[in-house]
Amino acid sequence: MTDLVIIMGVAGSGKSSIAEALAAAGGWPFTEADDHHSAANKQKMASGTPLTDADRADWVGSLCRAVSARPEARVILACSALTPYVQDGLRAGAGRACRFVLLDVPREELARRIAARQDHFMPVSLLDSQLEALQPPDDVLAVDGTGRPDVLLAQIQAILAEA
Repeated sequence: MTDLVIIMGVAGSGKSSIAEALAAAGGWPFTEADDHHSAANKQKMASGTPLTDADRADWVGSLCRAVSARPEARVILACSALTPYVQDGLRAGAGRACRFVLLDVPREELARRIAARQDHFMPVSLLDSQLEALQPPDDVLAVDGTGRPDVLLAQIQAILAEA
């Protein structure tokens, strides 16, 4: 069986760092969803305007093409995957069984992390809209995203081994 492990959550949750570490630890390929956003989508978010599902259509298609083209048994994706539109799109188009892992982080910590980032298109002003849009799938594996990265990595590895 081939699968796609989606490390999901709102901006500042640590998706990219944890997904990249998980991929490195397992020897699996890593895909960063932000790399698949169009320049127009990045500009829209940078200006403080949330994306709509219509804005996300080409992005989801690009993600699906990227992960379905990989020959490895497992691919790790860092992706907000906030809405059922994105989640269902990945399930339908990735050609892999999708396993969603939510990094759950309190709003105050998310805001602190986003404000501390350099050179990223996502402003703190979009945090509340992301939290409002977040609808984790029923089969999500949720973990406390405030722990040390090595502890989070071990937790996720154990969850994936059991699931």
